[in-house]
Amino acid sequence: QVQLVESGGGLVQAGGSLRLSCAASGIIFSENAMGWYRQAPGKQRELVTTIFPSGLTNYQDSVKGRFTISRDNAKNTVYLQMNSLKPEDTAVYYCNVRFRDYWGQGTQVTVSS
Repeated sequence: QVQLVESGGGLVQAGGSLRLSCAASGIIFSENAMGWYRQAPGKQRELVTTIFPSGLTNYQDSVKGRFTISRDNAKNTVYLQMNSLKPEDTAVYYCNVRFRDYWGQGTQVTVSS
């Protein structure tokens, strides 16, 4: 049984930082690409960033230079460091095993102006 448990969301002022964590179980974590998606109110869920088993990463243009994805294979955990947050980053953020239909429960990030 695959479980993804996110934590670290919250309310922050514009320009602030948050770090999201996603602890995975039930998969061979080191062999899977992991991603973070987000869904803002009234909008479709969108891919924010991916980290591959090799450590290769890619990012949505709107977060490049502000967000950093990383992974700790020893802890089966993927992180999303979010800096210089903007109100438009407000969304529910979901952890995902890329290319497989496994999702976390989501964590709310709210950025106030």
